[in-house]
Amino acid sequence: MQLEQPSQGSASTWSGTVPSAVDVRVLGLVVVVAGLAASMNVPYGGVATAAVAFVLLSCGGTALHVLGERKLRRITDGLVERWDEAGGRVEDVSRSSNGMRTEWRVHTPDGDVVIGGVALIPIARLSVEWRGIGDTMAACEAESNIDQLATELYREIFEYDAGR
Repeated sequence: MQLEQPSQGSASTWSGTVPSAVDVRVLGLVVVVAGLAASMNVPYGGVATAAVAFVLLSCGGTALHVLGERKLRRITDGLVERWDEAGGRVEDVSRSSNGMRTEWRVHTPDGDVVIGGVALIPIARLSVEWRGIGDTMAACEAESNIDQLATELYREIFEYDAGR
């Protein structure tokens, strides 16, 4: 199902970009876990083996976080782009954070939509929250069904007050 053509004048002020959200806290967690895991190698393989393990685990964890962030940002960008094309009034998209979650706030005249989740491949999860009600799904599932997801969320967010 496709989104409807714009029903309202497209008075969007959105610049068309979703800011990057590489999260230093997640990278810090990756480094700490890599350090703990690498330290277990000291008694068995020495400091050199532990250093190699630390570098490999840190680089791997960082790459997984960057890939997870890119996936969530791609989904967020796709949703906001589809909403904007359908006539949803998107004012701006900004980065925010909550705990260890990576989040973006989509500012609309009726309130903020929070899109985010855990930005760490293979456990990346997408969550969307609007007016205190949220839904969570696997990021790969959201990405493969982006058109259907955008349509359903558009109805809930932008056509909510029109139906009253």
